[in-house]
Amino acid sequence: MARRREYLAAAVALPLGAAFLWALYYIFVLAVTPGTAPSAVFVYPFLFGGLAYAAWCVAEGQARAFVRMWTSPPAWGRVALLVGMQLSVLASTYLAGPVDTSLLTLIGDVVLTPILVAVFFVGYRDRFQSPALWTGMALCIVGGGLSIVGSGRLSAIPASGYVVVVAIPLTVAGYFLSAARENERSPASAVVAQSMLAAGVVGLFLSPALPGGARSLIAVSPWALGVLLVTGLTSFFVAPVMYFGSLHRAGLVIPPMLMTGIPVFAAVLGWAVLGIAIPAIGIAGIPIAVGGSVLALRGESNPERENARGPLP
Repeated sequence: MARRREYLAAAVALPLGAAFLWALYYIFVLAVTPGTAPSAVFVYPFLFGGLAYAAWCVAEGQARAFVRMWTSPPAWGRVALLVGMQLSVLASTYLAGPVDTSLLTLIGDVVLTPILVAVFFVGYRDRFQSPALWTGMALCIVGGGLSIVGSGRLSAIPASGYVVVVAIPLTVAGYFLSAARENERSPASAVVAQSMLAAGVVGLFLSPALPGGARSLIAVSPWALGVLLVTGLTSFFVAPVMYFGSLHRAGLVIPPMLMTGIPVFAAVLGWAVLGIAIPAIGIAGIPIAVGGSVLALRGESNPERENARGPLP
């Protein structure tokens, strides 16, 4: 019974906490817009979150592993995925709004991640034999699709903007699975700290090509800079710590499915804080997606076969 409670805490509480903090990202971005250039909104959270992650990594005694990551070619592949993911998420937040963007990340978490896990992680393939798991995944797709179509925001995106619609789920699944795979042989804090901080450094070099340019990085108001600092510490530091902690303790299948919490939190926060209304069909889609994740959880979780790995390295 104690093991069951420990598993549920790792599989449910940690990813839902991360989902709430990631939902706050969209609210923070729209709160500083207009008035803050996209180049600053992109760069500063990475830098603040990456510095916090690096400090935590060193405090854990993983400085050597952190330094080693900077000379690892696969680590720079993760940096490229992370930069692509965040550029796509930021662009979609402006173009389609927070709820639709969070639902696009949901496709990456709930659909592509389990598929890639089944393909590349042999030890997890037996967990995909449950009809409840597949039914839950299907409901997540249906619910997320209803919410996206119901909002009608994607139809207003120019044709060129659909690049981000495709890029979001691909880069989300690719980055998190690449990091999770590396976490099996390297300290998680070092892996994620390097990718976060390196993405911020890459962002500095990319800033001249981003809307607002490099000059906008020094033209941020103190209030907006404070919001971006909070964004970095929550969405770019605490949230990934919780999420990768959940992956380590509960496996690579269920935690990504609990990211259905992101559109729920984004919808509630968008309505309560920004006054963004959601059409009825969109509202109906969210509980369908959430119900699908619950069903998938019941179909996949079995404490007797969970390979608990103990504390994070």
